[in-house]
Amino acid sequence: MTTPQQPPFPPHDPRRGAGTGHGDGRESGPASPGAHGTGAGGHGHSHAHSHGPAAPVSRHLRKVIAAVLIPFAAAVLVGLAVLWPGGAPPHERTGVGFDRQTQQGTVTKVVELSCQSVNASAVPPTGDTSTAEGSSAVQQANGECKRATIRVDSGKDKGRTFDEIVQPDQSRQLSEGQKVVVAYEPSAPEDLQYSVTDINRRVPMALLAGIFALAVVVVGRLRGLMALISLAVSFLLLNFFILPAILQGSNPLLVAVIGSSAIMLIALYLCHGLSARTSVAVLGTLISLVLIGVLGSLFIGWAALTGNTDDNTGLIHGLYPTIDMSGLLLAGVIIGSLGVLDDVTVTQTSAVWELHEANPTLGRRGLYRAGIRIGRDHIASVVNTLVLAYAGAALPLLLLFSIAQSGVGTVANSELVAEEIVRTLVGSIGLVASVPVTTALAALVVSADRPADRPAAQPTGAAPARGGRGRRRKR
Repeated sequence: MTTPQQPPFPPHDPRRGAGTGHGDGRESGPASPGAHGTGAGGHGHSHAHSHGPAAPVSRHLRKVIAAVLIPFAAAVLVGLAVLWPGGAPPHERTGVGFDRQTQQGTVTKVVELSCQSVNASAVPPTGDTSTAEGSSAVQQANGECKRATIRVDSGKDKGRTFDEIVQPDQSRQLSEGQKVVVAYEPSAPEDLQYSVTDINRRVPMALLAGIFALAVVVVGRLRGLMALISLAVSFLLLNFFILPAILQGSNPLLVAVIGSSAIMLIALYLCHGLSARTSVAVLGTLISLVLIGVLGSLFIGWAALTGNTDDNTGLIHGLYPTIDMSGLLLAGVIIGSLGVLDDVTVTQTSAVWELHEANPTLGRRGLYRAGIRIGRDHIASVVNTLVLAYAGAALPLLLLFSIAQSGVGTVANSELVAEEIVRTLVGSIGLVASVPVTTALAALVVSADRPADRPAAQPTGAAPARGGRGRRRKR
């Protein structure tokens, strides 16, 4: 016996028997406590249990979403295969900045001595300490210096020692037993081939990374573990695809779009599962990334930003003159915006899904209005976070402008600051736009679902079924 099709969330009717079901053999309501073993199938547990975070969408909607995302994923795979580099192209080391040969070393001895004895050839100070140069000259003439002996711990000269004088006004002071990084210049005279270039921070950095990973796994459990795996995959794609492909001369914008898309697909599906909800978040993120790319390309070109503003970018341009530095700037904007975009789109999609679960009678307009109210709070916090993150990174630069007493207009017009302004505003526009776009997509998908193709959900207020019985349908 069949009954008319029920809505996905039918009201609880205690008079209904366990054997009354849909024409496809599914039950339309919960079985009564004593009704197990009755009904057409001989066992009244063929209905779906509401253990998942959201009710599954219909096969029809899954097919529609797959028709959009499968070609996109295929295009990303093709792009990865075509642009995949064979590694960064080799070059002759310049010995400048990061482009130096380095080895590990240890400070074995530190001896204090008079700066006068080691700076005998220096110009005598005038005594004027009102300037940074004058103050430094006085300290180097009258202060206590240090002679540090450093042992090379790696490379072909392992075990070799050299001395280095540490001035009293030097920001990096050395102590006995300290691990350091030493630069090696083979073309220099033998006694000047090695010099200390930095402190070895591997142990504290590794410990901090371990604490971070432990905190993520303890709090996030399986989701946290998946997040760490997706983070590792992101770094692998960045180091083995995005960076080498740009160095080999591929278009930085195209490489960034393909690499970011691959990171987005892997991270979202790995962390949040292969579901319609995640697919809607992917679509919202993709549309927002396209908007960021278009706006970034337009305003970087209009503002004539070259992307070559400091020693590091100058070194890159000198070593690889074929790299499009403005395209590299745009690629950085896209990659930098991706992480925050993922957070916004996933949150908005989940909000709409939960609103629909709480009140299935809400139509697409009602879901959109409720979701956008949540999104407004998210917009305010995320935009503030992004602006402060960029401001924090550029804080030393902002301090220099403040010391120079430059006007706001002068500071904003300089290319170094204009790059950060464009980066911040373009990324923020993409974030703001992602909220209504993702909310509208989620509301459209949820409200357009076909209940006839969905398994019946357990009514609100019904006692949950015991675990281990029945089968869950795929979402």
